[in-house]
Amino acid sequence: MEIQTLISPRLVLRKLNLDHVTSEYVSWMNDPVVYEYLESGGNYDIEQLYSYVNEQLSKDVLFWAIHEKTSNKHIGNIKIDPINISENSGEYGIMIGDRESWGKGYAKESTALVINHCFEVLKISTITLGVVCENQKAIKLYKDLGFEVYETKSNIVPTTVNYAILIG
Repeated sequence: MEIQTLISPRLVLRKLNLDHVTSEYVSWMNDPVVYEYLESGGNYDIEQLYSYVNEQLSKDVLFWAIHEKTSNKHIGNIKIDPINISENSGEYGIMIGDRESWGKGYAKESTALVINHCFEVLKISTITLGVVCENQKAIKLYKDLGFEVYETKSNIVPTTVNYAILIG
């Protein structure tokens, strides 16, 4: 699937590529505060991250690097993976790895940009995500963007809430 560059007032989202594999990106993946609510993180080295990004590039997924527009600084990543063609749906994930960029609304701005692109350009009808219940900032963001709870999994630790946003 071709990945288009997406532009918002403060951000540029570019296809994630191997040039994004830097010591700074590795530091995000090894920062317990950054990966606290992620499925992966900790004990990464540059070779492991390179292999991970290379693997993602070989798959049919949408994976963008989030850059601040004015500085061109890589501050995080956002993706739709996996994409289910038969159900016309995709699963959303985001990481703002640069902690200096937290609290500035970049997650909301980049998420809105990607959701709009998925619905308007790619005609994906459903975007889902999972979030750990303790991640209240993320839950607020997702609710503000129109995601609705469709399932809570309390039989796993930590308890996870699954959200979906549907466009008719």
